[in-house]
Amino acid sequence: MFLLLVMEVKNKEVNQKPDRVMIFIDGSNFYHSTAKKGKRINFDKLIRELIGDKELVNVYYYVAPLDIEADEERYWKHQRFLNKLKKIPKFNVVLCTLKKIKTAEEKYVYIVKGDDVKLSNNLLMGAVDNLFDTAIVISGDEDFIDSINLIRNKYGKRVANAYFSKNSSSNLRSACDYTINLDYILDKVIDK
Repeated sequence: MFLLLVMEVKNKEVNQKPDRVMIFIDGSNFYHSTAKKGKRINFDKLIRELIGDKELVNVYYYVAPLDIEADEERYWKHQRFLNKLKKIPKFNVVLCTLKKIKTAEEKYVYIVKGDDVKLSNNLLMGAVDNLFDTAIVISGDEDFIDSINLIRNKYGKRVANAYFSKNSSSNLRSACDYTINLDYILDKVIDK
């Protein structure tokens, strides 16, 4: 009887599937955090570091294309960067809108629009469709708390918040099952 029980437990362990992970990257938030540090990130390394031995389902990177009229060289450099990201397996670049606003001083400021909503929608639909077991949200923005609470409480999904210390909401971190301080793994994921 004991041998049969041991065999059943071993069979369950063998048949157990790895944790399915989806990564959601707030591109503007991520860029500003890494730019302040003067670091360029190798996204292949970052993904491997974040998921470990888990199964990667998809990565979503939310970003707006730059204004070509403001700086054509910078625009094309950004386009090359986005094209490089698109070549990474299971990596999806989600384009949002860049809103150009003229200030009273006759200068322009740019605001990315739609990124938070698109990230939240993909997070929610991934949970509803049971596409992942764990979501990793790379952001310091607490706008995602309601969506995170919903997928954790209603759908039983685990959520991690990967963040940089100087650009992070403690409320967002508290809403998640666990956190990953990207400052601690930065040296492992730098593009050399």
